[in-house]
Amino acid sequence: MPSVPTNRKYIFGSLAAATLALDLWSKAAIFEEYGVRNGGSWMISNDFVRFRFFTGLNQGALWGMGQGFAWIFAILSVVAFAGIIYWLFARKAAVSLWLTVALGAVAGGTLGNLYDRLGLHGITLAEGEAPIKAVRDFFHFQFMGTVEQPGLDWAIFNVADICLVTGAIMLILQSLFAPEPASESESADAAANDTVAAPTGTSAS
Repeated sequence: MPSVPTNRKYIFGSLAAATLALDLWSKAAIFEEYGVRNGGSWMISNDFVRFRFFTGLNQGALWGMGQGFAWIFAILSVVAFAGIIYWLFARKAAVSLWLTVALGAVAGGTLGNLYDRLGLHGITLAEGEAPIKAVRDFFHFQFMGTVEQPGLDWAIFNVADICLVTGAIMLILQSLFAPEPASESESADAAANDTVAAPTGTSAS
């Protein structure tokens, strides 16, 4: 198995750190501007798509599933991050630059939402209470609706979610289009054929 290029660790670490920083900064900025459980006016509004910032705290997963089980999702996030590190560098998947970038985005998004699920953002719903263990979401899209007749509400999401989905799409593309690795027997046969085909040295003297 080929060794992992040294720069893969820097690429993975830099991308994960940048993703995490952008996610935490965007959450802090939007929640400072709009508060908790609030929203601004529609910034985009036409016959097909409407968009605004709409802050909310999600104690579950996508589309609010699993409400109240933030601690379970926090544990899964830790397991997922550990699995990414193991796969990339112990199993040497980081030989692939594509996989390194994909999993760097996934790792950054995972850490961003884990930060929130641990309540490290410090947001409380009432003075004196402990910080709520919930993910801060704020991108709100509606499709095929009007002000009078709202259309399809897409799940409210954040930058970490964008990175997680982007990384997942890259992994799917990798699985669909990456060439099949040669088996050990095929590699051995190829090496044997190369040895047989190699010309023997001759002397002119």
